[in-house]
Amino acid sequence: MKTLIAGDSMPSFSLFDQYGEIFSSIAFKGRKLVIFFYPKDESAVCTKEACTFRDSFIEFSDEGAVVIGINSGTVQSHINFSSKNKLPYYLLSDPGNKVLKQFGIKDVLFMTGRETFLVGQDGKIEFTYRAFLSGDAHSKKMLEFLRTN
Repeated sequence: MKTLIAGDSMPSFSLFDQYGEIFSSIAFKGRKLVIFFYPKDESAVCTKEACTFRDSFIEFSDEGAVVIGINSGTVQSHINFSSKNKLPYYLLSDPGNKVLKQFGIKDVLFMTGRETFLVGQDGKIEFTYRAFLSGDAHSKKMLEFLRTN
């Protein structure tokens, strides 16, 4: 499967969020989306990544972007992770990694990959960033791109 790159259209999807509510990407058409895929709730690098997005949440909001984290964790795992770390954005449960596969994210070692996508208001990918061991760099790279483009 080909990894989505700048210029590609974001696939539409619906997943449950950390509160058991349906999140539909179609409902966010016309909004900027920062979608980060991460391997696992509660792992060290993933927690650092999630908390870096938390710490920059207001800056993303100021840029008009909606932040969304996605992995195969359960709704219960996401609510625990979100509550424990005070995460103010959507965490979506992607059982079977269906949406991850639609974005074409490749596995790294024995885990799913870590990649972040900026989707523009037109529904097209504007920017991507991949760094498996540098979870905290994802929010920084996305903010840099948002501010300069």
